[in-house]
Amino acid sequence: MKGWRAIIGTLAVAGVLAGARPAAAAWFEDAGWGTLTVVTNLIYMPAKIIYATAGGLTGACALALTGGDMQTAETVWVTTMAGTYVVTPGMLQGQEPIAFTGTPGAGTAAADNRGLEEQQLGGS
Repeated sequence: MKGWRAIIGTLAVAGVLAGARPAAAAWFEDAGWGTLTVVTNLIYMPAKIIYATAGGLTGACALALTGGDMQTAETVWVTTMAGTYVVTPGMLQGQEPIAFTGTPGAGTAAADNRGLEEQQLGGS
């Protein structure tokens, strides 16, 4: 009878161990995504900053060359300077979008104010 207890006990322990997921596996997965995020940001962040800086200067040139046309300059500025500056693990996993560039006219306060001013001037 003692032999059966040992066999049943061994099978029970083996079943529990086979079905259990090691706690370290979740830690290794998080560490992997974190490491990948850091490596991605080492390349992405300098590229984004250079792009945004070049866009800021280009927008300033556009403002000067168009005789102060703020809409043209703002379009350049929003396109180049808005967007994502830091990549997160959620972005790499596809849970959140990565936006390298911005979208002009997507609810910017300056565009909203300009439209309001135009309505007020047109109605007077």
